[in-house]
Amino acid sequence: MIIVVDTNIVFSAILDPQSNFAETLLKPKSKNRFYSTTSLILEIDRHKAKIKKLAGYSEEEFQFLYRQITSKIKFYNPNLIPSEILSYAHNLCHDIDLEDTEFVALTEHIRGNLWSGDKKLKKGLANKGWSKFVSLKELLP
Repeated sequence: MIIVVDTNIVFSAILDPQSNFAETLLKPKSKNRFYSTTSLILEIDRHKAKIKKLAGYSEEEFQFLYRQITSKIKFYNPNLIPSEILSYAHNLCHDIDLEDTEFVALTEHIRGNLWSGDKKLKKGLANKGWSKFVSLKELLP
């Protein structure tokens, strides 16, 4: 399955490497292919100090988990997504959460499913008829 991973999933996996989120991302020989936009890397970097503090990680522990988890994700430059798709995603997300536009656009572009824990986003997009989500439950063995 082609899966676009949003920031809150990766945050959860880094914060708790024993979680089902981390287990799903790190599963060896998984048939799932994980993608995200390069913005996810910037977002994690912006919140690195907070993540380290919440989890009690040293810099080395954080870097180890960060590299381990992000190595399972193929990152896509959002500038390579066609403008029509970005516009469509913007129209879907503009009154819900603009920060999720790239994830929705990438999901559309690669014909995948979006893995997000954002309930507001899921509800808002479902109300607009967009339902290309995948849940953790669906990804667990």
